[in-house]
Amino acid sequence: MFQILKDINVDWMGRRRIFIGISVLLMLAGLGSAIVRQATGRQAFNLGVDFKGGTVVTARFKQRPSDDQIRQALVQKGINDAVVQPVTDRTDTVLIKVPLEGEGQDGRARVRDALNGFGQEAAPGTELEQDQNAAYKIVGTDAVGAIAGAQLRNKAIAVTLAALVGILIYIAARFEWTYGAAAVIAVFHDVLVTLGFFSIFQIEVSLNVIAALLTLVGFSVNDTIVVFDRIRENRKLHRRDSLYKITNDAINQTLSRTVITNGLVFLSVLALVLFGGDVLRAFSLALFIGVIFGTYSSIAVASPIMVWWEQRLEAANREAALAFNQPRVIKATRGAKQGLRDASKPLH
Repeated sequence: MFQILKDINVDWMGRRRIFIGISVLLMLAGLGSAIVRQATGRQAFNLGVDFKGGTVVTARFKQRPSDDQIRQALVQKGINDAVVQPVTDRTDTVLIKVPLEGEGQDGRARVRDALNGFGQEAAPGTELEQDQNAAYKIVGTDAVGAIAGAQLRNKAIAVTLAALVGILIYIAARFEWTYGAAAVIAVFHDVLVTLGFFSIFQIEVSLNVIAALLTLVGFSVNDTIVVFDRIRENRKLHRRDSLYKITNDAINQTLSRTVITNGLVFLSVLALVLFGGDVLRAFSLALFIGVIFGTYSSIAVASPIMVWWEQRLEAANREAALAFNQPRVIKATRGAKQGLRDASKPLH
């Protein structure tokens, strides 16, 4: 196997308190941001149209302006949170998503007012090509109610939790339940840290972001399983070594693979962040943050938690075994003493 890092001997477990401390601080920062915003009457997260409701306007142009030009025209009319999304199979058509808050029921009218800056709309009942003076035509309007948005939000949470439960069952069956629990905690860590960044910087949370979080769940677990699999192999090969040393060796042995694989994913996601445009911005940012902390958690969160849990279970098993055997030892000792006393008695 190709390796770029050889003979690595880093004491990762010796720095576990520092790593866990960083993770706790990041999660507390995100949680604090959400609580403060909610307490001050603001939304903890900048929810998109998919979740809080709004209007989706489909507009078709003779000469389509750029997304930035459309967005700038909307901002000039006071529509600051609109999402401009091109239609891949129709280069002359664009979707404009206007949030419910601030726009009320006149989202279509306000979008029309903004688009009139590019020319007049085609007359009602007239096709765009038939009106020589028209620059665009609104070909459809869909309303997303707040109730539908809440249902989507609840389903998104349910899907994410179901994925975590499935991961726990799979890893517990393949390894042990302590490994599965550590992996799920690490995934929770990745999701919470990513959502914390979205709360702090008020990046819009849409269905695309939920898709990115589910992708992140799979990515993080895959990386964790690679480390856990090496730990399992090393425990069979080096039975006399401590779990502490075995885990350190496993992380160091898989570090080259982690850097190569995750490094390529990181570069791909970075390209999406830089060149993907506003439509993919939130999706790519969620993946970007998730890839960084997914890699980090496989080394600095999942493995230390697994080692801590295994050591506590081993200590509890030793105490239980000692408590179970103690009455037998006392009984045997008493029997031996009684035998000595009997042997010391004179024979008649």
